[in-house]
Amino acid sequence: MSTKITIDKKSYDLTINPETPLLWALRDHLNLTGTKFGCGVGQCGACTVLVDGVATRSCITPINTINNKKITTIATNSDKTVQKLQKFWVQEDVVQCGYCQSGQIMNASGLLKANSKPSDDEIISAMNGNICRCGTYNKIKTAIKAATVEV
Repeated sequence: MSTKITIDKKSYDLTINPETPLLWALRDHLNLTGTKFGCGVGQCGACTVLVDGVATRSCITPINTINNKKITTIATNSDKTVQKLQKFWVQEDVVQCGYCQSGQIMNASGLLKANSKPSDDEIISAMNGNICRCGTYNKIKTAIKAATVEV
């Protein structure tokens, strides 16, 4: 089965098992390794990408459910929300080990696309499913709040 997807504004036509998770289509079939594997069951958020602007766990999303949808990954160079979040991630010195950060930024991007001025409680609620084993949650919240000024 062929699946047409657009990733970071570039079109791809993949012929792979339709049950293949999006994460493995990105990493193994397209060599787009910015999106990370975490838990593999959609619980940690390390694999988060945007599907038509909505934060989605790519490790549990079969490729056959995203035919003709637009995927945005951490590697995008055209999504202004992701770029602004990356800027404030650096400014706030959020990253420690960095492994979860691509998923954190993509989830935050999904939040800001739905709500450009979230309250602290809305940020905490939206980011609740993204796990950071380094515990950078306060810096993540500060970076998201800073990004709301420019988004």
